[in-house]
This record gives sequence, structure tokens and C-alpha cells, in this order.
Amino acid sequence: MMQSHSKVLLVDDEQHITRNLEKVIPWEMLGLTVAGTAKNGVEALDYLAQQTADLILCDIRMPVMDGLELVRRIREQGIDLDVIMLSGYQDFTYTRAAIQFGVKDYVLKPIPYDELTGVIARVMSEQRTRRRKAKEEERKIGQMIDLASEKILYDVLMDYTEISPNNLLLAGVEQQLREPQYTVIVLDLDVESESAHDWRDWTVKERKSWNSSLCGVLRHTLQAAGQPHAVIQTRDGEWCVLIQSESGQTHEPELASRWAQQLLGVIKNEKSLKLRAGLFTNRVALTGLSDAYKTVQRGMQLSVSADQLTCYSGELSGAVEPEHVMWETAERLISGLKRGDADDVDAELARLAEQLQQAIGGTTRLRAMLHFVAVHLMRELKEAGLLPREQEESLWRKLDGRFGIKDLFAAIRQATSVGVARSTDKRKHSARQMSEAKSYVDRNLFRDISVEEAASHVGLSTSHFSLLFKQTFGETFIEYVTRQRMEKAKALLVESNWSVSQIAKEVGYAERRYFTKVFMKYTGQNPTEYRSALQEGADHVREPEE
Repeated sequence: MMQSHSKVLLVDDEQHITRNLEKVIPWEMLGLTVAGTAKNGVEALDYLAQQTADLILCDIRMPVMDGLELVRRIREQGIDLDVIMLSGYQDFTYTRAAIQFGVKDYVLKPIPYDELTGVIARVMSEQRTRRRKAKEEERKIGQMIDLASEKILYDVLMDYTEISPNNLLLAGVEQQLREPQYTVIVLDLDVESESAHDWRDWTVKERKSWNSSLCGVLRHTLQAAGQPHAVIQTRDGEWCVLIQSESGQTHEPELASRWAQQLLGVIKNEKSLKLRAGLFTNRVALTGLSDAYKTVQRGMQLSVSADQLTCYSGELSGAVEPEHVMWETAERLISGLKRGDADDVDAELARLAEQLQQAIGGTTRLRAMLHFVAVHLMRELKEAGLLPREQEESLWRKLDGRFGIKDLFAAIRQATSVGVARSTDKRKHSARQMSEAKSYVDRNLFRDISVEEAASHVGLSTSHFSLLFKQTFGETFIEYVTRQRMEKAKALLVESNWSVSQIAKEVGYAERRYFTKVFMKYTGQNPTEYRSALQEGADHVREPEE
């Protein structure tokens, strides 16, 4: 594919000069095309209001608007182009003014065309290098924003963080997170399928590797399609795929279904385990993501459909309302187990037993309802590290076999008993883990430390670590890290003479622009303004010298 030529605008009130420049300079060789000519600064600005240019060759002395005023206007309007001045006046005043306005070079008339060709070649080479670096910088910032978005979106999906206009974490990514609508697709391993029996026996390391590999496949598929997205692992064997579209874009449910089918097809071709997909039928804003995700997750767990793709809305049908009531009891039961609250666990188990007795339907339906609860309970306990291997195997045997409702409920009761005991023991251990995690974060604020890394450092799964961190410190991991970085940056701005770029790197931001956005969200001022305001305040209260 041939690269398109850059464009040059020739500005001189002497037409024979612009004609000679058009004919004599080897524009094709320099990768340039003469896009137009102008007789003065006003004509040049009119041209730039309608079309773009990459380079201007401009005389200094012209009627109506001279070259220096033209360049001043160009800089004032923020037009991205380079300027080479042409002049018959060898006056330092002109040269100094030209340099002040960022003119790239200053060539005296009569024009030495060979010399001018060399100057143009150098200026354009520098421009292309500069723009290439800027594009790479934008790409890096884009990657940072994508990473930040996924971290924030995980907390949003898990309902760990409050979404408000003042949320610090939206700094720099608010346009990516607030304005678009999201299509929510949940991909879940069918843990009861024949192909998942081997998965049950995998080690923690093997499962982590597989989960990571599958995430990579999903991201690669959506990147290849040029589709803005986030792929978030919500628990072992379950992923939430968020496909982004602008709020004014027409919603096409059929397109969303094709995306889900495509992802299932890719996974089937590359991985041996069977996945199911659940699609939320309406697009949702950031504030609705958690409810949409929970609706789909719950619907998939309670579904008796053999279809690989099922669609869900926010409405409950009367046919499945008892299952949803029981599911809510299971959610409260799981919450109590994670907190190690034995009284709450006993109360929810009693409520579950009562719901089973009151449920309308035959034994088959009751067993199916309890079966759904048991599978969900087991996966959540395992994710939280509260289910020993032997207990998990015992539950699977009862789920795989034809055990009655009483036996299955007894197995659930036994698993919760073990879980709450382990949770109580783990609370003390968790306090130590969170203290160590906090110290680890504080020691590593200077680099891009991830929640996955911090969780791994203290030996926890990402989801359980995130929950514990929020419960312990009252804010999410990302909120804590960002606040600590901003406080350290404030101190450095006051106590050191470091540049803003140096301070940004010291507190873990590779790019100054992204750091500045977050800092402004945190303090209401950019770093330079913050430093200046404090220095002016210090000068104001300083005692006058005798």
C-alpha cells in the first residue's frame, strides 16, 4: 500500500516565485504535493480553514497580512504544520520573531533551490518522526486506558464501586466509560458437561493458565474485528464480554447474537471444553452493567435450555420466580459464608429449607432448583478458597448421581459448615493478607501494579482478593492505589523541584497526559497550577525581610 503524500502550501505575493517553487523543487521525491498557493496571510488562513497542509513555505513581507502574523495565527489556532520562512531581509529582528513562533527554518532570497530542497527534506523527516512518536504515544495511552477501563469495569460488574460524576477513577477514561452503551455477553463453562469432568481435576495452576489463554482468544477475536470491547474474567470458568457502541448508534440484537455465536465458535475450534453464552437483550450504560451481568448469570445457571446461546432481559417471568427467590437466598448464604457469619449462614439455610417445602412442583423440579443452587454455591465457595478439595468432590458425586433432595440438601449443609469454619479461620489470616497487600502496594506505587499481581502476591484469586480489599479498607484496590499515588504526587510537587513528567513516573504513570487528567480529577487543578498555588501561598505568608 503506497503512503499518501504530505501537502505543502506556498504563500508569497510574488507569483513568479510560487511558480518557480512549484517547478524547481522535486516535490515528488520529497514525498510532498503542492496543494495550493496564496498571495498573503489572509488567503493562506482561508485555505487552512477548508483544507489541511503539512508544510508552509511563506514569505515574511506581504500585503494585507505578513508572514509573521500568519504564523502567529496558525499557532494560536493550534494547526499542526511546519513553516519555513523565505525572506529578502537579513534582519535579526525577523529571525528572532520567526524562532519565537516556532518557524523551522529561515531561507534568504534569492532562493538557493538546492539548499532549500535540503531544508525541506530535513524538516519533513523531523515531522514524520515526531508524528510517528506521537502516534505511538497515543497507542500507549490507549493501552493504558484499556487496562484502566477493564480494572474499573471489573469493580463495576461486581458492584464494588459507586458510579458517580465525582468518581476519581473515571478521570481520563470518562469518555470511554460514560457515553457508550454496552452489549453484555456472559460466557460460562458448562461445568456439568462430559467435557468438563477433566477440568474438575485440574490444578489451580492449570486452570489459571487455561483461563488466561481463553481470555486471550476472546480479545484477539474482537480486536481483529475492530470492535471496542473489554473481556473480564468474573470467576473461574466464567467471562463477561462487554462490546462497546456509541449511545446514538442503532441497537441491533441480531448483530449482538452473531458476536456471541462467533465467540462460541472460536472457542469451540481452539479449546476442547464446552461453553455456553448468555446475552442481555438491551444495551446498557455503565450504571446498569452490574444488574445486567447478574441477570444473565442467574438466568444461565437456572436455565434448563440445551441451547448454547440464550437471551435474557431484565424482566422475571412467573414461571421461574420461585427459582429466583431461592437464588437470592443462595446469594445471601454465600455472602454470609464469605464474611464468616455463622448466624446468617444458619438463618439462610433454614430459609432455603422452608422455600423447598413451600415450592410448588414435583420432586424433579425441586431437585433441579436445589441442584442449581448447589452448583452456584460450590463455584463461589471454591473461588473464595472456602471449599476443600474433598468437599468439592463429595458435592460433585451427589450432583452427578441420582441422590434425593434430602441427601443433596445435607451435602449443601455440610459444605457450608466447612465453609463457614474455614471463613472464620481465614478472617484472621485475611487481615494479615490485606495488611501485606497494602504494604506491597505502597512499596510499588512507582510502577503499574495490577490487582492480579497483588492478589497473587498474597495467594488469593483476583475476585476474592478484590472483595476482601473492599471489605477491609472501604474502597476498591484501584481506588486505593490511585488515591495513594495522588497523595504522593501532591507531596512531591510541594517538596521537590522535579518536573511533572518525573513525578508522574515516580508515582506509576508512564504518560504525563494521563497522570495530569487523573490529578485534575483528584485536586481540581493540573499539577503545575497546584504547585504554583502552593508556592504563591507560601510567599504570601512568608515574613518580610528586614
